[in-house]
Amino acid sequence: MKPLSNDTMLRAFMREKTDYTPVWMMRQAGRYLPEYNATRKRAGSFLGLCKSPDYATEVTLQPLDRFPLDAAILFSDILTVPDAMGLGLYFAEGEGPKFERTVRDEAAVARLAVPDIEAALGYVTGAVRQIRKALDGRVPLIGFSGSPWTLACYMVEGGGSDDHRTVKAMAYQRPDLMHRILEVNARAVTAYLNAQIDAGAQAVMIFDTWGGALSAGAYKTFSLAYMAKVVAGLKRENEGRPVPVVLFTKGGGLWLEDMAATGCDALGLDWTIELSEARRRVGDKVALQGNIDPTVLFAGPETVRAEVGKVLASYGHGHGHVFNLGHGISQFTPPEHAAALVAAVHELSPQYHR
Repeated sequence: MKPLSNDTMLRAFMREKTDYTPVWMMRQAGRYLPEYNATRKRAGSFLGLCKSPDYATEVTLQPLDRFPLDAAILFSDILTVPDAMGLGLYFAEGEGPKFERTVRDEAAVARLAVPDIEAALGYVTGAVRQIRKALDGRVPLIGFSGSPWTLACYMVEGGGSDDHRTVKAMAYQRPDLMHRILEVNARAVTAYLNAQIDAGAQAVMIFDTWGGALSAGAYKTFSLAYMAKVVAGLKRENEGRPVPVVLFTKGGGLWLEDMAATGCDALGLDWTIELSEARRRVGDKVALQGNIDPTVLFAGPETVRAEVGKVLASYGHGHGHVFNLGHGISQFTPPEHAAALVAAVHELSPQYHR
């Protein structure tokens, strides 16, 4: 593989010296970009995009061709893993992801097994290889997966949920079944992320979207413990350099110290916690990623620039910060406002690295 011409993000994740704060955006390839919508129309569906390495490569590169971002992130979906387990993922118009088969009883739980990654998810590893080739060393490529708990939420509920009452009830009433689901999921996520690393992903991120829906004790038991198992099983070096691991729990500000103790290299933060406070609490244990509120991007470029300045000042001087949103970019974001964010990070951050 061609050496990276810009490895700023990888160095920041490992808390090494950088000249500026690198920036990428969660969900940076998405519906706010007209070129993405055009490609999705050609693909015929969202799953058509995800399951075609050609289309996945095309949309992964689109934001990089528009903005001077410091990383690419694989275009895929967290629910490809339970889909590969045979649950039948589909997208209902206006309703988001759904599964044809849920995992709610002993028989369904007993049927769960770690999928053959190359056989069932070869379109993802194929996309990783293709994207790496197309990037030609411009910036690093981030791979990702949903966390074991977040995947379980969709598998048990059968889709998205406002209150997660079915999956949380199972956790309390039948913890044996929940632990069996999470154990299989953890092994699947580990194998899936390692396959992405082998294919060329240079950093990996675990998205724990629904960990924040749990109480403190339940979070540590049903979410954090299984993310720690995944982290422990990951390849941490490839192509002669470290492969950083990033954990992101939406609503996880209460548990930063516990998350940092998993052995990950960086924590993704949502917008509900002050960066200075997060940095004080975790010290030099891990790098921090985040954490501007995505709705700031609905304001004008001058406001975006001012808010970027506040986030950078909150982290303060030193290395180990990767600028990002506190969650995925909204489909209604004007692309020029995203451009203003990237420009502001690059212009305002060097003063913090002298």
